[in-house]
Amino acid sequence: QLQLVESGGGLVQPGGSLRLSCAASGFTLDTYAIGWFRQAPGKEREGVSCINSSDGRTYYADSVKGRFTISRDNAKNTVYLQMNSLKPEDAAVYYCVAVVTTIQPMCIMRPLFGSWGQGTQVTVSS
Repeated sequence: QLQLVESGGGLVQPGGSLRLSCAASGFTLDTYAIGWFRQAPGKEREGVSCINSSDGRTYYADSVKGRFTISRDNAKNTVYLQMNSLKPEDAAVYYCVAVVTTIQPMCIMRPLFGSWGQGTQVTVSS
């Protein structure tokens, strides 16, 4: 079974930073592209960012481009999401999942298996 555990969320003031971690358990993470999604109360889940397994190429939603950075450390079997200049609109539960890759290859914001973990809560408030 795929096991991805999110951590690193918390309460931060607007303009602050958080680093989220996505740790793989039971499989080698570098065999999959990994994406971060988020869902705020009463809103649809949206794709935030993803990173290829093959070449490290990345994608960012326009809403976070320039503020968030996704990275992976295959030796640690972990994907990170560095979030800077946080805004109240970024508040949500953040999830990481394996995502689909295109022929290019390029990751896209579509879950590969359709299952979701617990997520980690990010709250942005003064």
